[in-house]
Amino acid sequence: MKTRILSGLLMAPLLVILIIGGYVLYAGCFVIGVMAVYEFFKGFRAMDIHPCYPIALCASIALYAIGLYQQLSPQGAENCSGLLMLWFFAVVLASLLYLFKIEERKLEDALATITGVFYIVFFCYHIALISTWGDMDILVWLVVITAFGTDIMAYFTGYALGKHKLCPKISPKKTIEGSVGGTLGSIILCGLFGFFFAKPLLVHCLILGLLGGIISQFGDLTASVFKRKMGIKDYGNLIPGHGGILDRFDSVLFTGPLVFYYFTITGIIGTVS
Repeated sequence: MKTRILSGLLMAPLLVILIIGGYVLYAGCFVIGVMAVYEFFKGFRAMDIHPCYPIALCASIALYAIGLYQQLSPQGAENCSGLLMLWFFAVVLASLLYLFKIEERKLEDALATITGVFYIVFFCYHIALISTWGDMDILVWLVVITAFGTDIMAYFTGYALGKHKLCPKISPKKTIEGSVGGTLGSIILCGLFGFFFAKPLLVHCLILGLLGGIISQFGDLTASVFKRKMGIKDYGNLIPGHGGILDRFDSVLFTGPLVFYYFTITGIIGTVS
């Protein structure tokens, strides 16, 4: 437990990236994405499945370049949807062409490549998109609060009160009490954020606290499912007590898209000054 807490404190400098925001956060999302997908692919190799990291790296560069083009070019917003569709096509095409060395590669190699690009790179990209919202980029904190707030509160609630297993075959240490405590913690923390920093959006912050508290746990459990199937304990050992980058940011991969689509679909972005 001490190691976990100390490692969490060592990650505190990452908050500086959130505070600065803008292009620094945009670049940070790119770096986290390419590191996380590398760890993800390394896990597949433990199963004798060999996804193509160069494809994932090129896809990451292309995706973030499209985002920069959208921000910096007057025509960027108009062409962005077409470029994104081209990006999706190119990722699938490149992954399938990867199979053409048919004697060396298996179908699973291509499928794992596609999964890694969409699950890691594309999901993480939503956080970068939130960082481009100008004065509203402060909402990126909801991504972090729902993910890490849920994780922290679930850990301590489960440690103190946990008795009933949540998903013992996926993550034996998680409990129903911890899950409920994590969700309630997310609601409270998001409510406090809304009250002090985004009062016009307080109700929406509370809603996202509830949804994010649930979705973030799905993200955590999904990463655990992959690890169980891969036969590994952690995706890496970069962060003592936590594992690798993906072990720490697995829930963020789900809460990032949640926050992005919530505010864009409801039409709130662009309507609140």
